[in-house]
Amino acid sequence: MGCDKAHAEVAGVSNASRVASLLDSLFEEVLLVGGDPPHDAPGRRVPDGSGPRCALRGLVAALQHAEADRVLVVATDLPLLTADLLLALVAWPQADVVVPSTLEGPQPLCSLYRTDAVLPVAQERLRDGKLAMRGLLEAVSASALGEEDLRMLDAEVVLTNVNTPAELSLAESLIARTRV
Repeated sequence: MGCDKAHAEVAGVSNASRVASLLDSLFEEVLLVGGDPPHDAPGRRVPDGSGPRCALRGLVAALQHAEADRVLVVATDLPLLTADLLLALVAWPQADVVVPSTLEGPQPLCSLYRTDAVLPVAQERLRDGKLAMRGLLEAVSASALGEEDLRMLDAEVVLTNVNTPAELSLAESLIARTRV
């Protein structure tokens, strides 16, 4: 990308600010874990814990600092997320993890985690160097949103990661289309 994805802008708004603002409109507590989030991103800043730089380390920090029993974890590079998808995760029957699973597989960085069940397992995996988020999903009780539900929520679009300039341009055009 050539820059921190949290600060990359889509339609004039940084990814982190866009995602944090959406979360802030829906939930009482928003944690901005690790990195250097933009100043206008709403939420409480939480440092990453110790260990290798990886998504699992951020998840552990989020679960340690959250006040809620269940924590919705969302990556900063998902600028097309919608309230409908996030609320569907929260409304889904409870499991240790509620995860949307697209054609690309489970999306652990847009999932709902039950703190008491997942934190000890995530901490152990981090200590043992087992850093894969999908491996964590296999180590706990995970429930996936069904294909039909995801289709109704347009999950293939709203879960588009912005990892390259081309994906950034695609997100920009999709957001511009929805404003018309």
